Amino acid sequence: MTLDHAPPDISPESTYHSPVLEAVTPVSAHGSRLRTVPRWLRRTVGPLLLLVCWQVLSAAGVLHRDILASPGTIARAAGELIADGTLPAAMGVSLQRVAAGLLLGGVIGICLALVSGLSRLGEDLVDATVQMLRTVPWVGLIPLFIIWLGIGEAPKVALIALGVAFHLYLNVYAGIRGVDEQLVEAGESLGLGRWGLIRHVVLPGALPGAMTGLRYSLATAWLALVFGESINADAGIGFLMNQARDFFRTDIIVVCLVVYALLGLLADAVVRTLERLLLQWRPTFKGQ
Repeated sequence: MTLDHAPPDISPESTYHSPVLEAVTPVSAHGSRLRTVPRWLRRTVGPLLLLVCWQVLSAAGVLHRDILASPGTIARAAGELIADGTLPAAMGVSLQRVAAGLLLGGVIGICLALVSGLSRLGEDLVDATVQMLRTVPWVGLIPLFIIWLGIGEAPKVALIALGVAFHLYLNVYAGIRGVDEQLVEAGESLGLGRWGLIRHVVLPGALPGAMTGLRYSLATAWLALVFGESINADAGIGFLMNQARDFFRTDIIVVCLVVYALLGLLADAVVRTLERLLLQWRPTFKGQ
């Protein structure tokens, strides 16, 4: 038997080019370099760049001091207000108003949500009325509050409470009605009665919605405080802003706005801490 084709040359002298392996950098590796930077430092980059641009524009004369004071001028004004005790006293008064309005509105909103969310009869009696009232601009009720409650602390606290109550009602009610029905059936099969279901199944299931409502409520409380302190206020951060407006002190106005923002961030951080403590049983996506 003859071979028509010669066998291939498999001697070492044969030239075989092995593939060249190149290092491949995963896409996630580029992002991991940024993640090595402390998170608090990354979060300060944007505000710091904004302050630098603001200072440069002010020094160049693009932003006139009568239109918007420079960050340096604002820092000096804040130091003076802190040194003479004006700003701490104003913050104390404003915090008392927010705390009183948040407590009153929270109790009202949560109680109405429990009545409406846990009972069909309660929903029929409460929900339609609340849904109708929440469409009314609550800021537009300031003249009525002045007529009903005078010009003291009561209308300011009532305005804050009104804004807080609606947010808490909507989110707590939605949280209650959003509880998985299979969990309720599982609780019934384990022998839980009505109050046992409410305590061990419904209320824990509604807690995430309640925390969300609390965060919205705090933001609304600070917004309502700004409007409330325009009602013949003689103390508080809003009073400082009104005084500064009369004298065209944009530096003091910005200081008050920064205080509002910092207090809002502090309140939001408190709620985030509560969420981590109360919702440990619920694993969530925290970003990559």
